[in-house]
Amino acid sequence: MTRLILQDQAAGLRNLTFYQKRDPARVFTIAGGKSRVGKTSMVVNLAAALAQNGQRVLLIDENPCHNNICTSLGLQARFDLLHVIHKDKRLDPVLLQGPENITILSAMRGIHALNKLNPLEQDWLVKSFSELTESVDIVLIDTAMTGTTHVLPLSLASEQVMIVISGSAASITGAYALIKIMSQEYSKQHFLILVNKVESETEALMIYQNLYRVARQYLSVSLEYAGYVESDERLRSATQLCKPVIEMFPASQAAICFRHVAENILRSTCPDKYSGGMDHFMQRLIMTSHLSMANFTV
Repeated sequence: MTRLILQDQAAGLRNLTFYQKRDPARVFTIAGGKSRVGKTSMVVNLAAALAQNGQRVLLIDENPCHNNICTSLGLQARFDLLHVIHKDKRLDPVLLQGPENITILSAMRGIHALNKLNPLEQDWLVKSFSELTESVDIVLIDTAMTGTTHVLPLSLASEQVMIVISGSAASITGAYALIKIMSQEYSKQHFLILVNKVESETEALMIYQNLYRVARQYLSVSLEYAGYVESDERLRSATQLCKPVIEMFPASQAAICFRHVAENILRSTCPDKYSGGMDHFMQRLIMTSHLSMANFTV
């Protein structure tokens, strides 16, 4: 009888744990100061690594259809965020199922329309996103690299900003300029830095430390090293096959790097941590959508 009571108590505790409210999703904006740093590839492969880690990942894609997450995964989105805004579709059928534990929201047209929404449209969109609160652990936002990018409002609405750089001077200069405007004009103080397209960790650390020293000298910001991804022919092959490298070549050096980056960002500090769920994120994004990058130049 005692054993039966203890088993019932244990089952009750497991059920209680199951029904406890999960922590709000962590929202990361992935940005780059210049194009051709491999940002979209980073988002796709990092999402796959996080999903293998047990995280349920939502990818929000601001990029145009010819160079976006769906193209990278061999998928085609029939609907996007603008269909939700116009009430043509509910949010659920607009979400595209990617690899296991990954969903994708094409959002370029919708994000560009946020600053024109009336109060009723805003309320509808916030309510729509509230439906995701219990089903998403991590949000990765892939910002566009065009003159019309909304990287600023997306970054300010997110808890954390991760900037992808490579070893090129243009990449580092662009990253510094992006950090400068977000910190000096909008008080964003903490940034994760991911170094891509390098031959070794030693090279990655050298690139990061150079950016860190300059930022520390001239800006009041905190930079945190998120890791690096080596140049790897297996990554290029997986990209051509429209698959994450961690799925196609799990033992490759690139796959190992992505696993480390996933672990690093899950452990990363989050001084701008927000309370609330996905509806609160959308409220913040609507508020920041009126900010403009029109005067941003590198």
